[in-house]
Amino acid sequence: MDVTMMNVGWWHPLWRSLCVGMLWLATMGVASAQNGQRPTLYTEESYVDEVTRQTDLAVEDPMAVFAFVFESLPERVKVYPTENYYYFSFFQGGVKYAGNIRIEPNDDGGQTVHFTYFEDASEWHEDVDLKHMVLDASRDVTIEKLDKFNYRIGYKGKSVVFMLNDLSGVTPPAAVVAADESFIGPIFDESGIRFFLLYNAKLRDFHYILDETHPVADKFVPTKRTDRILIGTRTGFAFYRDHRLERKILIGVYEGNMRLNTYFDGPFDQLPDNFIKGEALRNAILQVQPNLKGHIDRFGSDPGGEVRYMIDPYLPYRKIDDLYAYHRCASGRTRSANYYDCFVFNKLEGAEARSPRRSR
Repeated sequence: MDVTMMNVGWWHPLWRSLCVGMLWLATMGVASAQNGQRPTLYTEESYVDEVTRQTDLAVEDPMAVFAFVFESLPERVKVYPTENYYYFSFFQGGVKYAGNIRIEPNDDGGQTVHFTYFEDASEWHEDVDLKHMVLDASRDVTIEKLDKFNYRIGYKGKSVVFMLNDLSGVTPPAAVVAADESFIGPIFDESGIRFFLLYNAKLRDFHYILDETHPVADKFVPTKRTDRILIGTRTGFAFYRDHRLERKILIGVYEGNMRLNTYFDGPFDQLPDNFIKGEALRNAILQVQPNLKGHIDRFGSDPGGEVRYMIDPYLPYRKIDDLYAYHRCASGRTRSANYYDCFVFNKLEGAEARSPRRSR
């Protein structure tokens, strides 16, 4: 989940709520895992101690908050999501705040570093005030590109190396790519789930395919009416087991997570920016939306970077029954040339059309 404010259309890359109890828990475990052999133990005691602790951070001052965040980081940090968001959260006055530092690649080969934070959103508190600023020399912040995947950010005598997630060697097995599909790039979602972004030029369809070439950080449970549809116990991601290939296609993300922009709002906001080859993404988008010619860069963003084309073929579902339309379509078209249209929400019979872009 980037810090973007989600509206099922344009997204705002400066808004993102984080899942309650994710990042702050990571800092409060009382027993750490040893080489992955044992889990980390978290306690309600630690949570209460943190949420009730008296602190005096000037949360209305963006530079004060940045200084606090930056000073709290170790000398090297790992940025997992592929749109390069480094997420954080903290409590102040019993309220959870969330935000991120993002290294954004530009079409000219440069980069812009953003800092954003806000009160964490919830079902009962969705309208939150977003604070954002660009980190540069005007704020006494230095940025040095060490290489494609490593950046050093400095502020007041301290420097931190941000290590981006190098997935340059990750490609899908040939057996999971259909004849008319091409590989756009690998995705590491903020949920911890990895995907392959594929494009079907014949049908003009995008698909997110679950990357199962490494252990998947979720447990998938089949639905009651068909074992073709699998739901992630942790993420709520819904996948369909392809009739033709040994692969799982993302078909649904829980609507509440999309609306609040949690870690589990789906991979639309973690595109493979560092791994897109040349014009591959722009050309695919222009096949789907020819009217965008001359209005987007190779990342799918407008020239000002305020908006970006939204690739979300999956359904924001509210209940499991919402997903069965995919099965009805797919089971009736197993031999059809447009079988894979069944996994694009807008192409399902009776599906409501949605805006194809997101605001940053």
